[in-house]
Amino acid sequence: QALQTHPHHPASPPASLAVRQLQGSFQAMQCSAAMDILFLMDGSYSVGKGSFERSKHYAVQLCQALDVGPDKVYLVFLSNVFFKSSWFYYVMKYFSKCRGGSTQTGLALKYILRKGFLGGRNSSVPHIVILLSDGRSQGNVVQAAAQLKETGVILFAIGLRYPKWEELHAVASEPVESHVFFAEDFHDAINGLYTTLSTFSVCSAAPAGCQVESFPCERKTLETVKELQGNFMCWKGSKGYSPYTYLCPYYRQVSHLSVCHRTICTEPCDSQPCLNGGMCVSEGSEGYRCVCPPGYGGDPHCAPALSLDCSVDLLFLLEGSASLTLEDFLRLKSFLKRFLQTVIGSDSPSKVGLAVFGGETRVEAQVGKFNGNLKGFLKALDALKPPGGQTLTGHALQYVTRNGFVSQPVFADVSDDLPRVVVLLTATPAADDVVKASKYARDREIFLIGVGPDGLKEQLNSITGNPQRTLTYTAADQLTGKIPELKAKVCSVDMQGCLGQAVDLVFALDASGGVGRENFATLKDFVRSLTVQFDINRDVAQVALVIYSRRAHTVFGLDTHDSGSATLRAVGDASYMGGVASTGSALLHIYSNILTFAKGARPGVNKAVVVFTDGSGGDDAVVPAHKIRDSGVSVFVVGIGDMQRDRLLKIAGSEHHMIAVPSYEDLKYHEDVLVQMMCTEVKKPVNMCTPILSGGSFRCQCKGYEGPHCETRSDRSSSRGDLPKPTGLRKSHQELPRHYKLHRRRPVA
Repeated sequence: QALQTHPHHPASPPASLAVRQLQGSFQAMQCSAAMDILFLMDGSYSVGKGSFERSKHYAVQLCQALDVGPDKVYLVFLSNVFFKSSWFYYVMKYFSKCRGGSTQTGLALKYILRKGFLGGRNSSVPHIVILLSDGRSQGNVVQAAAQLKETGVILFAIGLRYPKWEELHAVASEPVESHVFFAEDFHDAINGLYTTLSTFSVCSAAPAGCQVESFPCERKTLETVKELQGNFMCWKGSKGYSPYTYLCPYYRQVSHLSVCHRTICTEPCDSQPCLNGGMCVSEGSEGYRCVCPPGYGGDPHCAPALSLDCSVDLLFLLEGSASLTLEDFLRLKSFLKRFLQTVIGSDSPSKVGLAVFGGETRVEAQVGKFNGNLKGFLKALDALKPPGGQTLTGHALQYVTRNGFVSQPVFADVSDDLPRVVVLLTATPAADDVVKASKYARDREIFLIGVGPDGLKEQLNSITGNPQRTLTYTAADQLTGKIPELKAKVCSVDMQGCLGQAVDLVFALDASGGVGRENFATLKDFVRSLTVQFDINRDVAQVALVIYSRRAHTVFGLDTHDSGSATLRAVGDASYMGGVASTGSALLHIYSNILTFAKGARPGVNKAVVVFTDGSGGDDAVVPAHKIRDSGVSVFVVGIGDMQRDRLLKIAGSEHHMIAVPSYEDLKYHEDVLVQMMCTEVKKPVNMCTPILSGGSFRCQCKGYEGPHCETRSDRSSSRGDLPKPTGLRKSHQELPRHYKLHRRRPVA
């Protein structure tokens, strides 16, 4: 490509012939035959010292591929014959100087014609003259060149600096396109010369696997041949004078089409083995490596290394408001396209959809419309137009929650509902309320992931409800590099966390006056976010809710609700109590009235109690908490505010079961950590009841437990929270894995 655009190149290859191919072919070529080569180098003033040095470099590099030797190639220069390339290189470097003066090319050719190849062989071997000149000779050069060629000498003309091509064309042997080259385009010129030697059977320079290719090329001259095309209006003026207009002529440079011949050697990168925009780098004649763009580095050929192998219903919500520039809109589209090409394979279990928003929201493709047809989805993405208008992000979230997903029933009572994820791609602040809208989406079990610039981090956190589901970037050019991170966030909702895990889970919320009505509502929202991450039904997860002030009250028991939607509604109906808090009375109430067989607690199932407290009224909680832990129930404590860490530790029994949160507003930032802690605990093995039949009934043979259904630990000397730290848990909850594996099956409405 660079060769073709050079303004003085006589025969430039087409753009498809890359410079690296010419270079690689030249390096692979070797000319081994008996021939005498004489270098005739222009050292006049018109060439100059710089171009003279370049011509020396050309001659030395040319000889590196020649098999110089007594029975092979003779090199003739400065009336000397060389049988070794090293000798020629030494004389060329230290003894050849640019002498200046006029360009007497004709006299030099006559000298060769009269003296012959001094020290060379007779006419039994080919005689080759390589003239390196700028073609600006004084005197008659054409006649001398013709006489020399009549003796059988093959004459190559290599242009230097700004050559006069008409003279070089007249000097060179026929066909001219095979004997005239430009020294500045170094690899092309050497490749062309060797190709000509091979074509005319002087030597066989092309190695195995290489072939000579012909293609159209363009010859241009230094003295630009111009054709007047017309005139155009020009403005002219100077300081202190008013500008004025006049007509300027417009010329077109005349070029001449020709045919070029070059030797092209196939190499590993010619087959374009690197996929998805990867750059191929040759390593030898057969080896190569691929430099892959972000998202493809795990595969040697840049195949998708981040396959979205999780099962989710994934809808992309793209901003297209008037506040967004066209460049930014196209950048978001480009990022989404690259993401899909990177992670969505033909066998991906996930289904995708597309929506765009601004002043209005349009669902361009409901989730699953292009299932298994990525090409069709990308075509719809390419055709996507911005709707303009205000940035109504909140309205868009509500709209796609209602209209972006379609559930197909598999059986009469089973809905094919995968986890539903909305990825918001935005770059400007919302013009409407996003807090209520995002809560509306999350209450309907929609996982929200936000992608935007750093300036929108706070807004995106309020939308997602969790900073772990927010992805921001500093500069727009960093967006493509976020593909692996976005893939991880999407799949985090589908990893095997508490999916299918049986658990009896009790939440205890402080509803006293110390909390206040507004903060109590925040607690309820947080519990709702937690419950949607469990399989709530009779066979898997059961949830109970207790609220307390001085006394405790059961909002609903473990066996009250058998679906996630019913549980969410019941949590929202919990009433604020006021008064003074007593955490101890709440724990005693849970022990006596919730975690019993009569109230729905199941034998052989892990049990956990999660207590939310601000620390007031917690002095009486240590003994009841110890009693619950001794019964084999895990106790987790979420302390809010300035609650002392020692007090939390006494209730929880282990630092791995406690979380300190600075404020109620920060609760959402600890959701994943708390879920990770609970799931790690409830997955531990349980001493199941071994039934022994007796007269049509049964009794349990317990190991390590006691009670009718083995519901109580028999060893009371060791509390559950005092057990050795299990493998895999880290020192503190802040170091727990950030991405809790979320998944649940939504019941059929």
